[in-house]
Amino acid sequence: MSRGFTADDVSAQTGRTVLVTGANAGIGFEATKILAARGAHVILACRDSDRAEAAMNRIRVDVANAELSFQPLDLADLDQVRDAAKVVLAGPRIDVLINNAGVMIPPKTLTKQGFELQFGVNHLGTFALTGLLHPHVDDRIVITGSIAHKNGAIDYSDLGARRSYHNWTRYQMSKLANLLHMFELDRRLSAAGRATQAIGCHPGVALTELTRHLPMPLRAMTPLAGPFFNSAAQGAWPTLQAATGAHVQGGDYLGPQGLGEVSGRSGPARATRTARDPKLARELWMRSIELTGVDPGI
Repeated sequence: MSRGFTADDVSAQTGRTVLVTGANAGIGFEATKILAARGAHVILACRDSDRAEAAMNRIRVDVANAELSFQPLDLADLDQVRDAAKVVLAGPRIDVLINNAGVMIPPKTLTKQGFELQFGVNHLGTFALTGLLHPHVDDRIVITGSIAHKNGAIDYSDLGARRSYHNWTRYQMSKLANLLHMFELDRRLSAAGRATQAIGCHPGVALTELTRHLPMPLRAMTPLAGPFFNSAAQGAWPTLQAATGAHVQGGDYLGPQGLGEVSGRSGPARATRTARDPKLARELWMRSIELTGVDPGI
């Protein structure tokens, strides 16, 4: 693992089923493409059926025998999360759940249930989906974090961002929540004697659709910065390592190995002491049950 993990290191996945949220674009699309090329059946869990269909068609251009299917999923609506989970639970078991979908620094928006969009989608939707599906997952549950978690803090007093809204602060908060969730989930799975493991990853700085909400001057500069950042395909390497890497253990956190974890091959990443705090994680877990109405039961 010292040289770092890339898509070339993904082993044969024949006979395995992987569900990827947000699989129609960016990192989710690139991970889905590689997994399909290695023989996995990949379920693309996405909001938009047309975009999912277009993504599957694009993959089939390069992977003629790709085994792909579509599952409607809108993480901004907890009712739809429950509906999607019912369908998945009624089907064959899955080997890996990749929680990839997320939003980044949008204008202030609320989910259907009234939560600020980034916390609602990135954490609460992911928490609810994982809480419903984990008994159906045999191998790994991947949760996507970000280097932005390092400056995050959970503001329970204003989850709807009614008093104030700063898009970066809310993004950082949601990504801290993702890591608190991942570490706590792995602790609970282990304590329950489950073979299923929770693993975290982050893409570094990858040039994907998530950058569309950057201020115009920064968006204009992104092509110039390209050589210093990961492409979407490179940004998918930590996701692929988390999902398939032979030496990965529950509770591992993976990301790019370049300076500042911004780009490069995948390997061990650094999570803050706050992100690893079991007390904070337990509090978030219990609050998330209250907020979503989903109790994972572990």
